[in-house]
Amino acid sequence: MADGPLRIEPLPASFGATVTGARLATLDDGVFARIYAAWLEFGLLICPAQYLTREQQVAVARRFGPIEFAGIPISNVRDDGRLRDPDDAWVRVLKGNQGWHIDSTYVPVQSRGALLSAQVTPAEGGETEWADMAAAYDALTPDMQVRVSTLSAFHSMKRSQAVTGDDYRPGADHGGYGADAAPPLRPLVKTHPETGRQSLVVGRHAYGVPGLDAAESERLLAGLVDMACRPPRVWRHAWRPGDVAIWDNRRTMHRGLPWDLSRPRVLHHTRLAGDPITEFAPSPSPS
Repeated sequence: MADGPLRIEPLPASFGATVTGARLATLDDGVFARIYAAWLEFGLLICPAQYLTREQQVAVARRFGPIEFAGIPISNVRDDGRLRDPDDAWVRVLKGNQGWHIDSTYVPVQSRGALLSAQVTPAEGGETEWADMAAAYDALTPDMQVRVSTLSAFHSMKRSQAVTGDDYRPGADHGGYGADAAPPLRPLVKTHPETGRQSLVVGRHAYGVPGLDAAESERLLAGLVDMACRPPRVWRHAWRPGDVAIWDNRRTMHRGLPWDLSRPRVLHHTRLAGDPITEFAPSPSPS
């Protein structure tokens, strides 16, 4: 990507922007401040043709704040280059993540955000979609806003994987980070600690709204996801090698899309740590 004047161009959606004219690995403090402000404003930044190494990706992430983990492969390719079996434990997590979700809602301190960089991409499929959960909250009727603001849900990755048929086992070679955590109880509405905007906190890990029976809880949560993930509140990105996406987990939800698992797809994921004060949720026992 050629260097040039920084350009931040809004996507044709309720959120998101494309960033060009800057190399993420070599930003000066002034340009980074503009990119950080855009991250807060838009919730999702797509940065084409960056070609970050793993070390560069972690360094970029650290400029946004502490990290939850440095990097894991979002991939159907083993470290030795062989393709994983379609029923491989890691692949089962990839399939699970084809459901809408927010990173790390299932551990006590939710992630602030994440960086994903594309190394190898299939010719078709394997895109990533994001949804604007602040715009989704704004789209609710005033009565529904009041209702959901009084409710919470438990979050569990172990449970959400089980729904997809994944018999997660602790200690296995498995991408189920955090699956053993006691389910936190998170409000359905979160106030962003830096922007003040309210957004919905739902997705595949959410279940068991206290005060509702199981069927009513499922209907409510599924209905909120369905409403949230409609135009203009969604954006789909078709990956090309070198692309980087940076998103705010306090504003957005996302999912991967299927692809032919006989074709390699390698993305590197670095997750930003949440603030223990503003992203913490307790873990009472589900009733």
